[in-house]
Amino acid sequence: MAAPDPSLEKRMFDSVDTLLAEHVELQTRLSDPDVHADQALARRLGRRYARLNGVVEAHRRWSRLTEDLDAARELAEEDSDFAEEAEQLRLQLDAAADRLLRMLIPRDENDARDVIIEVKGGAGGDEAALFAGDLLRMYTRYAESKGWKTEIISSTPSDLGGYKDVQMSVRAGATDPAQGVYAHLKFEGGVHRVQRVPETESQGRIHTSAAGVLVLPEVDEPEEIEIHQNDLKIDVYRSSGPGGQSVNTTDSAVRITHLPTGIVVAMQNEKSQLQNKDAAMRVLRSRLLAHQQEQIDAENAQARKSQVRTMDRSERIRTYNYPENRVADHRTGYKAYNLDAVMDGDLEAVVQSCIQLDEQERLSALAEGHGA
Repeated sequence: MAAPDPSLEKRMFDSVDTLLAEHVELQTRLSDPDVHADQALARRLGRRYARLNGVVEAHRRWSRLTEDLDAARELAEEDSDFAEEAEQLRLQLDAAADRLLRMLIPRDENDARDVIIEVKGGAGGDEAALFAGDLLRMYTRYAESKGWKTEIISSTPSDLGGYKDVQMSVRAGATDPAQGVYAHLKFEGGVHRVQRVPETESQGRIHTSAAGVLVLPEVDEPEEIEIHQNDLKIDVYRSSGPGGQSVNTTDSAVRITHLPTGIVVAMQNEKSQLQNKDAAMRVLRSRLLAHQQEQIDAENAQARKSQVRTMDRSERIRTYNYPENRVADHRTGYKAYNLDAVMDGDLEAVVQSCIQLDEQERLSALAEGHGA
């Protein structure tokens, strides 16, 4: 992250006292049994407390290193042997100050949430569906490397393998926003383009196809999103498989339309109509949460519009070039020639390039807001 304006850094560090006081207040509130009678409130306060834990720890380390450096510099004036120790402490202090500054940058309120990730084959027919399956495997392997749990909620397989569309939940149950699934995967939304020789290509020609990805923060408690039954239109029908053939003799598939927003969710993976309805409502709540956030951002004139975060499938964000074993992110400029490893779940460097650019944008927005 580029060095911030020194005056902005000082103002941000000066704001730590307020956050430390809030941390103490939250600790008191969370020890009150009455707070835990309201699970939604307790979860919200717990998220904020976990977020401030990071600030407290970073501030303690920064304060301790500041004191140690001052002491080492005093000793170095009398004994030059302490000069090297002072230099090492200065480097550690710079790193601690950078970490504290990162902790003070306002975060997305949804960062600690788990997610529902949707992958949909786009232009390219069967090859796009195969690529959608490859992306799903990439995210599954990445989740495994982070110790997260995955679950397929809904899928429509294609005739030759892969998926026309698939929805998967990724859960960590994190309270620290920095460790949340959404904090890492929210930048994956958009068009992912692949360049390779399809398995169905007999002439060895390279084709370009694409898949769209949508990442939705998952709602923890149904009560978070108020849904009136009168606002729902629920249709039931028979499930179908590849090629359109019926795979069920009963009307177990469910389609729910949220009339006020026009959001439609269809679910057919389960054999039970009730299970499909529950799954559809789970996805609908997440889409409504994302819809509400979009409205808040649109109405807030000061809202920061990140260049790296999008829930629009129409924006091309990344290219996967198989002949060159290259992956390139078009928002951050990240490029590497380890595509085979990336597709096997080694996604952290790509994700971090997005996180770092997002932090820099947030810091720049703060500087503008402070007149820097």
